[in-house]
Amino acid sequence: MRYNELHGVLHKSPFEPSRIPLTNGQSHVIPHPDFAMLKRTSVVIGLSSGDDDIPDDHIECDLLHVVAIE
Repeated sequence: MRYNELHGVLHKSPFEPSRIPLTNGQSHVIPHPDFAMLKRTSVVIGLSSGDDDIPDDHIECDLLHVVAIE
C-alpha cells in the first residue's frame, strides 16, 4: 500500500470506517480517523476492546504489509 492511498482514505470526508487486511492474514478496523496515525512507512492503528471507542492498545503495521483497504 502506498502512503498517498491510505492518506486519501483517512482524510476522506465524510470518513467511512475501513478494514485493513495484512499479508499475514490479520486485519484491523479503523472505525474513526483518530484511531490511525499514518507515518512515512507505517500506520499505527488504535485498538479498542470495549464499546467506549477509546483505544486501549495499538499496533504498528508496515505499509508494505497492507494488502488493501476495504
